[in-house]
Amino acid sequence: MHFELAFVLVFAVATAVAIAARYFKFPYTVALVVAGVLLGAFKAFEPPHLTKDLLFAIILPGLLFEAAFHVEFRKFWKNKLAIHAMAIPGLVAAAGLTAFFLTRVVEGLHFVQGFGMLSALVFASVIVSTDPIAVVALFKSLGAPKRLLLLVEGESLLNDGAAVVLFTLIVATATGSQFTVGSALFNFIKVFGMGVLVGSAVGYAVSQVIKRVDDAMVEITLTVIAAYGSFVVAEHFHYSGVIATVVAGMLCGNWASHQGMSPATRIAVASFWEYLAFALNSVVFLLIGLEVNLGSLLASWKPILVAYVVVLVARALVVYGVSALLRFTSERIPWAWSAVLTWSGLRGAISMVLVLGLPSDFAHRELLVNMTFGVVVLSIVFQGLTMAPLLRKLRITGLRDEFQEQYELARGRLGTIHAALAALEGMRRSREIPGDVAARLEKDYQEKESIAEKELAALKQQSTRFHEEEHQEAIRRVLMVEKASLLKAYQSATIGKEAFERLTAELDDRIAAADAAESHVPADEGAPASAESA
Repeated sequence: MHFELAFVLVFAVATAVAIAARYFKFPYTVALVVAGVLLGAFKAFEPPHLTKDLLFAIILPGLLFEAAFHVEFRKFWKNKLAIHAMAIPGLVAAAGLTAFFLTRVVEGLHFVQGFGMLSALVFASVIVSTDPIAVVALFKSLGAPKRLLLLVEGESLLNDGAAVVLFTLIVATATGSQFTVGSALFNFIKVFGMGVLVGSAVGYAVSQVIKRVDDAMVEITLTVIAAYGSFVVAEHFHYSGVIATVVAGMLCGNWASHQGMSPATRIAVASFWEYLAFALNSVVFLLIGLEVNLGSLLASWKPILVAYVVVLVARALVVYGVSALLRFTSERIPWAWSAVLTWSGLRGAISMVLVLGLPSDFAHRELLVNMTFGVVVLSIVFQGLTMAPLLRKLRITGLRDEFQEQYELARGRLGTIHAALAALEGMRRSREIPGDVAARLEKDYQEKESIAEKELAALKQQSTRFHEEEHQEAIRRVLMVEKASLLKAYQSATIGKEAFERLTAELDDRIAAADAAESHVPADEGAPASAESA
């Protein structure tokens, strides 16, 4: 079958699955994997194979950039300890624990001969990275806390790059390269750190160009260059392309989009990347299912089941360990969230591609491939399907009451009306449109504004939490304005260094208090009033 026709069929199947999943209210990514497994079992058609070139050259940079582009850096940095702890040292610890437990269980059960620590470390480095795509959409639809969503996404953005570096080092050792802890640590830091530098350089350069251009199509193209260019440049010099793309995406999303893009361009860029992420996700999850050899997996069900349990146990130990260490910091994680973070650690395409990249004569290669594929499929299907019940059981989605959707619609509608009124005022003053036309439009929008405000007020009477959320958000925005004004006064020499430092410290304390209050908005009657629901 021609390559082009195969991709047309893949997209046709993905579209049909998307429609069916929406109709039956079934997790889309889980449905794609199941459909892929069934199509592969019946050999419906010859699909394109999920190779390293396909994943690294086309799929991965786009998915990473889109996710990083929408991560708010302020909130990411506010949770930097938790995210970095789980994504880097936590990843290494999870790999070590997985390898240790796996060798002990395999030796004790005697169902695999000669499966030593080195083989277990290779498997652990392959399987250790998480892919949260299957649960992120579910989190959003169920109204899970935004901070929890950020922790899941932030960890995955960083641990993909860390896992690829770790896998490269372990496989090099397994194939005969000399290993020392010092050299391994140095190489890890070099590959990871240089990825950050490459991503920063490409992201900064593209952002500078975007600031000087006012053309939506050109600016979309520039973001594509940032996504794929940062990845290609970093990989060319044997640094982490994953980390480079993540850094470039965060720079473009937090700086270029706000400083250099008009509102219309921001909408166009967001729409483009939203579609591209949907298309790439559809392809990758369907190919995961198509790549699976169901008969081979069933023949290796014992090691697959053992590996799955070991991976979950190691993940739980790392997540709960990090949570315990963070209990005495401002980034403490509720224990219920730790359970969700453990269960949301789904595995995905990177694991499958890495294990398929092992040399054909690598010891236990077929077993490692079966174990990896089996754990990936089990995590996506089993954990993906049980995530919603877990969130409800732990009452983490309890704050999303029956009025939440109406409130979000009313507030979004009111926001667009205010933006339109502000634009009309500007056009009237600059005489871009005739005064009588502006007045008529303003009258229409003012009537809409009055209706939306009444609707919002009625919803606030039904749920006092909405008023508290708006109040905390307003406090924080005003404090950030104060801080910006203080910095401007210091830069213009209106106040001295001592006064600036003292006032900044006071403002930082107030901002920290506002952040804490924002994370502990009181719940209404019947909803859980705890940090776990914040």
